[in-house]
Amino acid sequence: MSSQVDPIDKEEDESWFASAAKIYPMEVKGRFRKIKWAILFITLGIYYFTPFIRWDRGPLLPDQAVLIDFERKRGYFFFLEIWPQEVYYLAGLLIIASVALFLMNAIAGRLWCGYLCPQTVWTDLFFRVESMIEGDRRKRIALDKQPWNAEKILKKGTKHFLWLMIAWWTGGAWVLYFADAPTLVYDLATGQAALSAYVWIGILTFTTYSLAGHMREQVCVYMCPWPRIQAALTDEHALNVTYRFDRGEPRAHLKESKKLSADGLPAGDCIDCNQCVYACPTGVDIRKGAQLDCIQCGLCIDACDTVMTKVGRPTGLIAYDTDMNIERREKGETPVYRLIRPRTVIYTVIIALIAGVMLYAQLNRSMTSFSVVHDRNPLYVQQSDGSFRNGYSLRLLNKHNNEQSFTLSVEDMPAGTTLEVVGVHKDAANVAKDTQLNLTVEADTTRSVRALVFSPAGVDLPGSKPMSFKLIDHQTGETTVVHDFFRTPGN
Repeated sequence: MSSQVDPIDKEEDESWFASAAKIYPMEVKGRFRKIKWAILFITLGIYYFTPFIRWDRGPLLPDQAVLIDFERKRGYFFFLEIWPQEVYYLAGLLIIASVALFLMNAIAGRLWCGYLCPQTVWTDLFFRVESMIEGDRRKRIALDKQPWNAEKILKKGTKHFLWLMIAWWTGGAWVLYFADAPTLVYDLATGQAALSAYVWIGILTFTTYSLAGHMREQVCVYMCPWPRIQAALTDEHALNVTYRFDRGEPRAHLKESKKLSADGLPAGDCIDCNQCVYACPTGVDIRKGAQLDCIQCGLCIDACDTVMTKVGRPTGLIAYDTDMNIERREKGETPVYRLIRPRTVIYTVIIALIAGVMLYAQLNRSMTSFSVVHDRNPLYVQQSDGSFRNGYSLRLLNKHNNEQSFTLSVEDMPAGTTLEVVGVHKDAANVAKDTQLNLTVEADTTRSVRALVFSPAGVDLPGSKPMSFKLIDHQTGETTVVHDFFRTPGN
Protein backbone atom coordinates (compact mmCIF):
# COMPACT_ATOMS: atom_id res chain seq x y z
CA MET A 1 0.00 0.00 0.00
CA SER A 2 1.57 3.25 -1.08
CA SER A 3 1.47 6.34 1.08
CA GLN A 4 1.51 9.96 0.04
CA VAL A 5 3.53 12.42 2.13
CA ASP A 6 1.98 15.80 2.75
CA PRO A 7 4.51 18.44 1.63
CA ILE A 8 3.88 20.33 4.85
CA ASP A 9 5.31 17.35 6.77
CA LYS A 10 8.78 17.77 5.30
CA GLU A 11 11.79 17.39 7.55
CA GLU A 12 12.57 20.42 9.66
CA ASP A 13 15.98 20.95 8.07
CA GLU A 14 14.46 21.33 4.60
CA SER A 15 13.36 24.87 3.77
CA TRP A 16 11.33 26.29 0.93
CA PHE A 17 13.06 29.64 1.35
CA ALA A 18 16.05 30.48 -0.82
CA SER A 19 18.24 33.41 0.15
CA ALA A 20 18.77 35.99 -2.56
CA ALA A 21 22.09 35.48 -4.31
CA LYS A 22 24.28 38.59 -4.33
CA ILE A 23 24.55 40.14 -7.78
CA TYR A 24 27.84 41.54 -9.04
CA PRO A 25 27.00 43.71 -12.08
CA MET A 26 29.73 44.12 -14.66
CA GLU A 27 30.79 47.56 -15.83
CA VAL A 28 29.80 48.12 -19.46
CA LYS A 29 30.28 50.84 -22.04
CA GLY A 30 27.88 51.90 -24.74
CA ARG A 31 25.14 54.32 -25.70
CA PHE A 32 22.67 53.18 -23.06
CA ARG A 33 25.28 53.38 -20.33
CA LYS A 34 26.05 56.95 -21.47
CA ILE A 35 22.35 57.84 -21.40
CA LYS A 36 22.06 56.46 -17.87
CA TRP A 37 25.11 58.43 -16.70
CA ALA A 38 23.71 61.63 -18.24
CA ILE A 39 20.33 61.14 -16.55
CA LEU A 40 22.02 60.30 -13.25
CA PHE A 41 24.12 63.48 -13.21
CA ILE A 42 21.23 65.69 -14.35
CA THR A 43 18.63 64.33 -11.91
CA LEU A 44 20.96 64.20 -8.90
CA GLY A 45 22.30 67.64 -9.76
CA ILE A 46 18.76 69.01 -9.78
CA TYR A 47 17.91 67.25 -6.52
CA TYR A 48 21.02 68.23 -4.56
CA PHE A 49 21.48 71.84 -5.68
CA THR A 50 17.98 73.19 -6.41
CA PRO A 51 17.46 74.33 -2.76
CA PHE A 52 20.38 76.74 -3.16
CA ILE A 53 18.87 78.55 -6.18
CA ARG A 54 17.66 82.02 -5.22
CA TRP A 55 14.54 83.81 -6.52
CA ASP A 56 13.69 87.41 -5.63
CA ARG A 57 10.04 87.73 -4.54
CA GLY A 58 10.32 91.07 -2.83
CA PRO A 59 10.76 92.16 0.78
CA LEU A 60 9.72 89.94 3.70
CA LEU A 61 9.26 86.91 1.42
CA PRO A 62 11.56 83.88 1.12
CA ASP A 63 14.06 84.06 -1.72
CA GLN A 64 14.52 80.31 -2.15
CA ALA A 65 13.40 79.27 -5.63
CA VAL A 66 11.79 75.98 -4.54
CA LEU A 67 10.44 75.87 -1.00
CA ILE A 68 7.67 74.10 0.91
CA ASP A 69 7.00 76.65 3.62
CA PHE A 70 5.00 75.09 6.46
CA GLU A 71 5.21 78.27 8.55
CA ARG A 72 3.49 80.34 5.86
CA LYS A 73 1.42 77.35 4.71
CA ARG A 74 2.30 77.52 1.05
CA GLY A 75 4.67 76.26 -1.58
CA TYR A 76 7.00 78.30 -3.76
CA PHE A 77 8.24 77.13 -7.14
CA PHE A 78 10.17 79.90 -8.85
CA PHE A 79 7.48 82.38 -9.98
CA LEU A 80 4.60 80.25 -8.68
CA GLU A 81 3.17 80.58 -5.18
CA ILE A 82 0.76 77.80 -4.24
CA TRP A 83 -1.63 78.22 -1.33
CA PRO A 84 -3.32 75.34 0.54
CA GLN A 85 -6.61 76.26 -1.18
CA GLU A 86 -4.92 75.56 -4.52
CA VAL A 87 -4.21 71.91 -3.87
CA TYR A 88 -5.71 71.18 -7.28
CA TYR A 89 -2.34 72.16 -8.77
CA LEU A 90 -0.74 69.28 -6.88
CA ALA A 91 -3.56 66.97 -7.96
CA GLY A 92 -3.01 68.01 -11.58
CA LEU A 93 0.73 67.37 -11.37
CA LEU A 94 0.13 63.92 -9.88
CA ILE A 95 -2.33 63.04 -12.63
CA ILE A 96 0.11 64.24 -15.31
CA ALA A 97 2.90 62.20 -13.71
CA SER A 98 0.72 59.07 -13.64
CA VAL A 99 -0.43 59.40 -17.24
CA ALA A 100 3.15 60.18 -18.34
CA LEU A 101 4.18 56.90 -16.69
CA PHE A 102 1.48 55.10 -18.69
CA LEU A 103 2.69 56.84 -21.86
CA MET A 104 6.30 55.80 -21.28
CA ASN A 105 5.16 52.23 -20.72
CA ALA A 106 3.11 52.26 -23.93
CA ILE A 107 6.10 53.51 -25.92
CA ALA A 108 9.00 51.54 -24.49
CA GLY A 109 8.05 49.49 -21.47
CA ARG A 110 9.70 50.25 -18.16
CA LEU A 111 11.56 53.40 -19.19
CA TRP A 112 10.88 54.87 -15.77
CA CYS A 113 12.34 51.85 -13.97
CA GLY A 114 15.45 51.64 -16.10
CA TYR A 115 16.43 55.30 -16.26
CA LEU A 116 14.48 57.68 -13.98
CA CYS A 117 13.37 55.80 -10.87
CA PRO A 118 15.19 57.13 -7.75
CA GLN A 119 15.96 53.55 -6.71
CA THR A 120 17.68 52.95 -10.06
CA VAL A 121 19.55 56.27 -10.01
CA TRP A 122 20.94 55.92 -6.49
CA THR A 123 21.71 52.21 -6.91
CA ASP A 124 23.66 53.09 -10.06
CA LEU A 125 25.65 55.64 -8.07
CA PHE A 126 26.31 53.14 -5.27
CA PHE A 127 27.41 50.52 -7.83
CA ARG A 128 29.87 53.01 -9.28
CA VAL A 129 31.37 53.78 -5.88
CA GLU A 130 31.65 50.06 -5.18
CA SER A 131 33.47 49.35 -8.44
CA MET A 132 35.83 52.31 -7.92
CA ILE A 133 36.85 51.01 -4.47
CA GLU A 134 36.70 47.23 -4.89
CA GLY A 135 37.41 46.84 -8.61
CA ASP A 136 35.56 45.15 -11.44
CA ARG A 137 33.18 42.21 -11.15
CA ARG A 138 35.84 39.52 -10.80
CA LYS A 139 37.74 41.47 -8.15
CA ARG A 140 34.58 42.11 -6.14
CA ILE A 141 33.69 38.42 -6.15
CA ALA A 142 37.23 37.49 -5.10
CA LEU A 143 37.25 40.13 -2.36
CA ASP A 144 34.02 38.79 -0.86
CA LYS A 145 35.43 35.25 -0.84
CA GLN A 146 38.75 36.07 0.77
CA PRO A 147 39.10 36.09 4.57
CA TRP A 148 38.99 39.36 6.46
CA ASN A 149 42.32 41.14 6.39
CA ALA A 150 43.62 44.71 6.36
CA GLU A 151 42.98 45.13 2.63
CA LYS A 152 39.41 43.88 2.83
CA ILE A 153 38.62 45.95 5.93
CA LEU A 154 40.04 49.08 4.28
CA LYS A 155 38.13 48.61 1.02
CA LYS A 156 34.84 47.62 2.64
CA GLY A 157 35.14 50.39 5.23
CA THR A 158 35.89 53.02 2.59
CA LYS A 159 32.97 51.87 0.44
CA HIS A 160 30.46 51.94 3.27
CA PHE A 161 31.75 55.30 4.49
CA LEU A 162 31.21 56.83 1.02
CA TRP A 163 27.79 55.17 0.79
CA LEU A 164 26.82 56.71 4.11
CA MET A 165 28.07 60.14 2.99
CA ILE A 166 25.97 59.94 -0.17
CA ALA A 167 22.96 58.77 1.85
CA TRP A 168 23.53 61.52 4.42
CA TRP A 169 23.68 64.22 1.77
CA THR A 170 20.55 62.72 0.18
CA GLY A 171 18.64 63.05 3.46
CA GLY A 172 20.13 66.48 4.10
CA ALA A 173 19.15 67.74 0.66
CA TRP A 174 15.55 66.67 1.22
CA VAL A 175 15.06 68.73 4.39
CA LEU A 176 16.53 71.77 2.61
CA TYR A 177 13.34 71.96 0.55
CA PHE A 178 11.41 72.82 3.74
CA ALA A 179 13.54 75.70 5.07
CA ASP A 180 15.98 78.31 3.82
CA ALA A 181 18.84 76.11 2.60
CA PRO A 182 21.95 78.19 3.52
CA THR A 183 20.52 79.03 6.95
CA LEU A 184 19.56 75.41 7.65
CA VAL A 185 22.97 74.12 6.55
CA TYR A 186 24.62 76.50 9.04
CA ASP A 187 22.18 75.52 11.80
CA LEU A 188 22.75 71.82 11.13
CA ALA A 189 26.53 72.26 11.21
CA THR A 190 26.44 74.22 14.47
CA GLY A 191 23.84 72.01 16.17
CA GLN A 192 21.18 74.74 16.25
CA ALA A 193 18.67 73.15 13.87
CA ALA A 194 15.34 71.76 15.04
CA LEU A 195 15.32 68.18 16.27
CA SER A 196 12.90 67.20 13.49
CA ALA A 197 15.54 68.13 10.89
CA TYR A 198 18.08 65.74 12.39
CA VAL A 199 15.45 63.00 12.75
CA TRP A 200 14.38 63.22 9.10
CA ILE A 201 17.97 63.33 7.87
CA GLY A 202 18.65 60.20 9.92
CA ILE A 203 15.60 58.40 8.54
CA LEU A 204 16.39 59.28 4.91
CA THR A 205 20.08 58.44 5.38
CA PHE A 206 19.14 55.01 6.68
CA THR A 207 16.60 54.30 3.93
CA THR A 208 18.91 55.46 1.11
CA TYR A 209 21.84 53.46 2.49
CA SER A 210 19.68 50.36 2.97
CA LEU A 211 17.73 50.47 -0.30
CA ALA A 212 20.53 51.51 -2.68
CA GLY A 213 23.44 49.85 -0.90
CA HIS A 214 22.03 46.55 0.34
CA MET A 215 18.54 45.76 -0.92
CA ARG A 216 19.16 46.98 -4.47
CA GLU A 217 17.31 44.84 -7.00
CA GLN A 218 15.12 43.30 -4.28
CA VAL A 219 13.31 46.64 -4.00
CA CYS A 220 12.37 46.40 -7.69
CA VAL A 221 11.43 42.72 -7.55
CA TYR A 222 9.62 42.43 -4.21
CA MET A 223 8.68 45.90 -2.95
CA CYS A 224 7.71 47.94 -6.01
CA PRO A 225 4.16 47.44 -7.38
CA TRP A 226 4.88 49.00 -10.79
CA PRO A 227 6.30 45.84 -12.49
CA ARG A 228 3.02 44.09 -11.76
CA ILE A 229 0.87 47.04 -12.82
CA GLN A 230 2.69 47.82 -16.06
CA ALA A 231 2.15 44.32 -17.40
CA ALA A 232 -1.57 45.11 -17.59
CA LEU A 233 -0.92 48.38 -19.43
CA THR A 234 1.32 47.15 -22.22
CA ASP A 235 0.42 45.83 -25.65
CA GLU A 236 2.07 44.06 -28.58
CA HIS A 237 3.44 47.31 -30.01
CA ALA A 238 5.29 48.49 -26.88
CA LEU A 239 9.06 48.29 -27.28
CA ASN A 240 10.91 46.26 -24.67
CA VAL A 241 14.48 45.10 -24.23
CA THR A 242 14.29 41.88 -26.24
CA TYR A 243 16.60 39.03 -27.12
CA ARG A 244 16.03 38.36 -30.81
CA PHE A 245 15.98 34.59 -30.63
CA ASP A 246 15.12 34.36 -34.30
CA ARG A 247 18.66 35.49 -34.94
CA GLY A 248 20.47 34.22 -31.84
CA GLU A 249 19.33 30.58 -31.74
CA PRO A 250 20.62 27.96 -31.72
CA ARG A 251 23.29 29.44 -29.53
CA ALA A 252 26.77 27.96 -29.22
CA HIS A 253 30.20 29.04 -28.02
CA LEU A 254 32.30 30.87 -30.58
CA LYS A 255 34.52 27.94 -31.64
CA GLU A 256 31.60 25.52 -31.73
CA SER A 257 29.55 28.08 -33.67
CA LYS A 258 32.25 28.43 -36.27
CA LYS A 259 32.52 24.63 -36.59
CA LEU A 260 28.76 24.30 -37.04
CA SER A 261 28.78 26.98 -39.72
CA ALA A 262 31.70 25.27 -41.49
CA ASP A 263 29.76 21.99 -41.49
CA GLY A 264 26.70 23.72 -42.94
CA LEU A 265 24.68 23.36 -39.76
CA PRO A 266 22.55 26.19 -38.33
CA ALA A 267 24.24 28.38 -35.71
CA GLY A 268 22.83 31.54 -34.16
CA ASP A 269 24.73 34.72 -33.43
CA CYS A 270 24.58 34.22 -29.64
CA ILE A 271 27.91 32.73 -28.51
CA ASP A 272 26.61 32.03 -24.99
CA CYS A 273 29.16 34.33 -23.34
CA ASN A 274 26.71 35.40 -20.60
CA GLN A 275 27.95 39.00 -20.77
CA CYS A 276 24.33 40.18 -20.92
CA VAL A 277 23.65 38.37 -17.64
CA TYR A 278 26.78 39.74 -15.95
CA ALA A 279 25.88 43.30 -16.96
CA CYS A 280 22.32 43.12 -15.61
CA PRO A 281 21.86 44.92 -12.25
CA THR A 282 19.04 42.53 -11.35
CA GLY A 283 20.72 39.33 -12.58
CA VAL A 284 18.23 38.63 -15.36
CA ASP A 285 19.02 36.39 -18.33
CA ILE A 286 17.22 38.34 -21.04
CA ARG A 287 17.47 35.32 -23.37
CA LYS A 288 14.72 33.68 -21.35
CA GLY A 289 12.23 36.31 -22.47
CA ALA A 290 10.27 38.97 -20.60
CA GLN A 291 10.67 38.71 -16.83
CA LEU A 292 9.37 40.58 -13.81
CA ASP A 293 12.93 41.26 -12.58
CA CYS A 294 13.99 43.07 -15.76
CA ILE A 295 13.99 46.86 -15.34
CA GLN A 296 14.86 47.33 -19.05
CA CYS A 297 17.84 49.57 -18.43
CA GLY A 298 19.50 48.56 -21.72
CA LEU A 299 22.86 47.59 -20.19
CA CYS A 300 22.55 44.08 -21.61
CA ILE A 301 22.25 45.70 -25.05
CA ASP A 302 25.58 47.49 -24.57
CA ALA A 303 27.25 44.33 -23.28
CA CYS A 304 25.99 42.23 -26.21
CA ASP A 305 26.84 44.87 -28.81
CA THR A 306 30.41 45.01 -27.48
CA VAL A 307 30.76 41.24 -27.87
CA MET A 308 29.16 41.20 -31.32
CA THR A 309 31.59 43.89 -32.48
CA LYS A 310 34.56 41.92 -31.18
CA VAL A 311 33.55 38.70 -32.94
CA GLY A 312 32.66 40.48 -36.18
CA ARG A 313 28.91 39.99 -36.08
CA PRO A 314 26.13 42.58 -36.46
CA THR A 315 25.03 44.39 -33.34
CA GLY A 316 21.41 44.44 -32.18
CA LEU A 317 21.11 40.82 -31.09
CA ILE A 318 19.56 42.31 -27.96
CA ALA A 319 17.63 45.51 -28.64
CA TYR A 320 14.42 47.41 -28.00
CA ASP A 321 11.93 45.42 -30.02
CA THR A 322 8.62 43.56 -29.76
CA ASP A 323 7.86 39.85 -29.69
CA MET A 324 5.44 40.46 -32.52
CA ASN A 325 8.27 41.68 -34.75
CA ILE A 326 10.38 38.65 -33.96
CA GLU A 327 7.54 36.45 -35.10
CA ARG A 328 7.11 38.57 -38.23
CA ARG A 329 10.79 38.21 -39.12
CA GLU A 330 10.58 34.45 -38.69
CA LYS A 331 7.75 34.47 -41.23
CA GLY A 332 9.74 36.66 -43.58
CA GLU A 333 7.51 39.67 -42.95
CA THR A 334 8.66 43.25 -42.43
CA PRO A 335 8.77 44.42 -38.78
CA VAL A 336 6.09 46.94 -37.78
CA TYR A 337 6.77 49.77 -35.33
CA ARG A 338 3.78 51.88 -34.27
CA LEU A 339 4.66 54.50 -31.67
CA ILE A 340 1.62 56.58 -32.67
CA ARG A 341 -1.49 54.55 -31.96
CA PRO A 342 -4.78 55.11 -30.06
CA ARG A 343 -3.24 54.30 -26.68
CA THR A 344 -0.35 56.77 -26.98
CA VAL A 345 -2.56 59.43 -28.56
CA ILE A 346 -5.11 59.20 -25.72
CA TYR A 347 -2.38 59.47 -23.06
CA THR A 348 -0.83 62.46 -24.83
CA VAL A 349 -4.19 64.21 -25.17
CA ILE A 350 -4.95 63.67 -21.47
CA ILE A 351 -1.60 65.16 -20.48
CA ALA A 352 -2.11 68.12 -22.83
CA LEU A 353 -5.65 68.77 -21.56
CA ILE A 354 -4.68 68.71 -17.88
CA ALA A 355 -1.63 70.85 -18.53
CA GLY A 356 -3.81 73.27 -20.51
CA VAL A 357 -6.38 73.49 -17.71
CA MET A 358 -3.63 74.14 -15.16
CA LEU A 359 -2.08 76.81 -17.38
CA TYR A 360 -5.46 78.49 -17.88
CA ALA A 361 -6.10 78.41 -14.14
CA GLN A 362 -2.69 79.95 -13.49
CA LEU A 363 -3.12 82.70 -16.08
CA ASN A 364 -6.58 83.54 -14.72
CA ARG A 365 -5.67 83.00 -11.12
CA SER A 366 -7.51 85.13 -8.60
CA MET A 367 -5.36 86.88 -6.00
CA THR A 368 -8.36 87.14 -3.70
CA SER A 369 -10.38 84.39 -2.08
CA PHE A 370 -13.74 85.07 -0.46
CA SER A 371 -16.05 82.64 1.34
CA VAL A 372 -19.30 83.05 3.26
CA VAL A 373 -20.89 80.72 5.82
CA HIS A 374 -24.40 81.46 7.13
CA ASP A 375 -24.98 81.15 10.87
CA ARG A 376 -26.86 77.95 11.64
CA ASN A 377 -27.99 78.61 15.19
CA PRO A 378 -29.96 80.77 15.04
CA LEU A 379 -30.73 81.12 11.34
CA TYR A 380 -32.30 84.53 12.00
CA VAL A 381 -33.11 86.88 14.85
CA GLN A 382 -36.23 89.08 14.91
CA GLN A 383 -35.64 92.65 16.06
CA SER A 384 -37.97 94.73 18.24
CA ASP A 385 -39.12 96.76 15.21
CA GLY A 386 -40.15 93.61 13.35
CA SER A 387 -37.08 93.45 11.06
CA PHE A 388 -34.84 90.39 10.87
CA ARG A 389 -31.12 89.92 11.31
CA ASN A 390 -28.97 87.20 9.69
CA GLY A 391 -25.37 86.50 10.67
CA TYR A 392 -22.58 85.35 8.36
CA SER A 393 -18.95 84.33 8.85
CA LEU A 394 -16.76 85.84 6.11
CA ARG A 395 -13.18 84.86 5.21
CA LEU A 396 -11.16 87.19 3.00
CA LEU A 397 -7.84 85.95 1.64
CA ASN A 398 -5.30 88.42 0.23
CA LYS A 399 -2.59 86.69 -1.84
CA HIS A 400 -0.86 89.95 -2.72
CA ASN A 401 2.44 90.91 -1.13
CA ASN A 402 0.99 94.21 0.08
CA GLU A 403 -2.05 95.29 2.09
CA GLN A 404 -5.23 95.47 0.01
CA SER A 405 -8.41 97.50 0.50
CA PHE A 406 -11.80 96.04 -0.41
CA THR A 407 -15.39 97.21 -0.62
CA LEU A 408 -17.86 94.71 0.81
CA SER A 409 -21.50 95.08 -0.19
CA VAL A 410 -24.81 93.22 -0.03
CA GLU A 411 -26.73 92.72 -3.28
CA ASP A 412 -30.24 91.58 -4.21
CA MET A 413 -31.87 92.83 -0.99
CA PRO A 414 -34.74 95.39 -0.72
CA ALA A 415 -34.12 99.06 -0.05
CA GLY A 416 -33.47 99.82 3.57
CA THR A 417 -31.27 96.76 4.15
CA THR A 418 -28.32 97.45 6.43
CA LEU A 419 -24.88 95.76 6.54
CA GLU A 420 -22.70 95.77 9.62
CA VAL A 421 -19.37 94.05 10.28
CA VAL A 422 -18.47 93.40 13.90
CA GLY A 423 -15.49 95.56 14.86
CA VAL A 424 -15.69 97.78 11.76
CA HIS A 425 -17.32 101.18 12.29
CA LYS A 426 -18.70 103.42 9.60
CA ASP A 427 -17.26 106.88 9.70
CA ALA A 428 -16.07 109.56 7.33
CA ALA A 429 -13.28 107.32 6.15
CA ASN A 430 -15.73 104.60 5.24
CA VAL A 431 -18.52 104.49 2.69
CA ALA A 432 -21.86 106.07 3.46
CA LYS A 433 -24.20 103.48 1.97
CA ASP A 434 -26.00 101.22 4.41
CA THR A 435 -25.34 98.09 2.33
CA GLN A 436 -21.57 98.46 1.88
CA LEU A 437 -18.40 99.30 3.76
CA ASN A 438 -14.63 99.16 3.35
CA LEU A 439 -12.29 96.51 4.72
CA THR A 440 -8.52 96.06 4.63
CA VAL A 441 -6.62 92.78 4.62
CA GLU A 442 -2.92 92.66 5.41
CA ALA A 443 -0.45 91.29 2.89
CA ASP A 444 -0.33 87.56 2.41
CA THR A 445 -2.92 86.80 5.09
CA THR A 446 -6.49 85.73 5.71
CA ARG A 447 -8.96 87.89 7.62
CA SER A 448 -12.11 86.47 9.22
CA VAL A 449 -14.99 88.79 10.10
CA ARG A 450 -18.61 88.44 11.19
CA ALA A 451 -21.16 90.27 9.06
CA LEU A 452 -24.70 91.11 10.15
CA VAL A 453 -27.41 91.88 7.59
CA PHE A 454 -30.60 93.60 8.76
CA SER A 455 -33.77 93.56 6.65
CA PRO A 456 -35.91 96.72 6.52
CA ALA A 457 -38.82 96.83 8.98
CA GLY A 458 -42.27 96.26 7.59
CA VAL A 459 -41.08 94.42 4.45
CA ASP A 460 -42.40 90.90 3.97
CA LEU A 461 -39.69 88.50 2.78
CA PRO A 462 -39.92 84.84 1.79
CA GLY A 463 -38.51 82.26 4.16
CA SER A 464 -35.38 81.94 2.03
CA LYS A 465 -34.50 85.08 0.08
CA PRO A 466 -31.60 84.74 -2.41
CA MET A 467 -28.96 87.42 -1.85
CA SER A 468 -25.23 87.82 -2.43
CA PHE A 469 -22.09 89.40 -1.04
CA LYS A 470 -19.82 91.32 -3.42
CA LEU A 471 -16.15 92.01 -2.73
CA ILE A 472 -14.27 94.55 -4.89
CA ASP A 473 -10.49 94.98 -4.76
CA HIS A 474 -9.73 98.74 -4.86
CA GLN A 475 -6.29 98.32 -6.46
CA THR A 476 -7.03 95.75 -9.13
CA GLY A 477 -10.79 96.08 -9.57
CA GLU A 478 -11.15 92.31 -9.20
CA THR A 479 -14.70 91.45 -8.17
CA THR A 480 -15.76 88.33 -6.30
CA VAL A 481 -19.43 87.46 -5.73
CA VAL A 482 -20.66 84.79 -3.30
CA HIS A 483 -24.32 83.81 -3.32
CA ASP A 484 -26.26 82.92 -0.18
CA PHE A 485 -29.72 83.31 1.38
CA PHE A 486 -31.43 85.62 3.84
CA ARG A 487 -33.61 83.59 6.23
CA THR A 488 -36.92 84.64 7.80
CA PRO A 489 -39.96 82.80 9.12
CA GLY A 490 -41.66 83.47 5.79
CA ASN A 491 -45.17 84.66 5.03
